[in-house]
Amino acid sequence: MKAKEIKELINFIANSGLDEVNIETDEIKLQIKRQSEAANLKIVEQPVIQQSVVPAQIPTTTQTPPSQGSISPAVETPAKAEVSDNYITIKSPMIGTFYNSPNPEADVFVQPGDSISKGKVVCIIEAMKLFNEIESEISGKIVKVLAENASPVEYDQPLFLVDPS
Repeated sequence: MKAKEIKELINFIANSGLDEVNIETDEIKLQIKRQSEAANLKIVEQPVIQQSVVPAQIPTTTQTPPSQGSISPAVETPAKAEVSDNYITIKSPMIGTFYNSPNPEADVFVQPGDSISKGKVVCIIEAMKLFNEIESEISGKIVKVLAENASPVEYDQPLFLVDPS
């Protein structure tokens, strides 16, 4: 990575609301942590034997009052879940492109009617050429997929409705 790319990545992460990101390549190991309001940045260059993919932040669950009739898109960052009419909404943890399968020829991760458990991959969000697997933080049954495959999503945008019962 070039210095300009690292600066752009740091700015993107600072604006995204993520608290920690680790990236490793063959040439560089990049660890960015934010503590309180000031971001503590640490860049370590060292040879790495094996390249690894950074997993996406796991969605969190929050409860809110029943929602209105429609769901409007929002900007994506850490995945969140929201309770609405006995359904929990899994939201996008970051800005990027939503994919419902690992590749165009593969089956979708989840579809309406599928049962999911905590930790199951429900989609992939591509951000800055990194493919982040989004895992469910709740168990239940997929009621509706709210995002279109290969479409841009924003932070906090609803992706799935889940019946937790």
